[in-house]
Amino acid sequence: QVQLVESGGGLVQAEGSLRLSCTASGSTTGINAMGWYRQAPGKQRELVAIISSGGGTKYADFVNGRFTVSRDNVQNTVYLQMKSLKFEDTAVYYCYADWFGRDYWGLGTLVTVSS
Repeated sequence: QVQLVESGGGLVQAEGSLRLSCTASGSTTGINAMGWYRQAPGKQRELVAIISSGGGTKYADFVNGRFTVSRDNVQNTVYLQMKSLKFEDTAVYYCYADWFGRDYWGLGTLVTVSS
């Protein structure tokens, strides 16, 4: 099993930037894809960005070039660099990892964008 711990959330003004980090611990050799989902109040959790162990990436349409997902396989850490943040990006951001085909989640970090 793996444990995921996020950091980097907080309050930021619209058009600002924020960088989220998530470090995995435990049996990390079994991790394939890692990435980020988010859940806004009253809405379902949705994909933000995913990165495979080989570096392939997938982004949600709403990202529109504003976010960049990256990972350090040595440090077992995935990052989400967010720029040009909008009020509607306000949500709890959850780290995700695929461990031998099983989904693992962090507890989430809150990102609040003030307009």
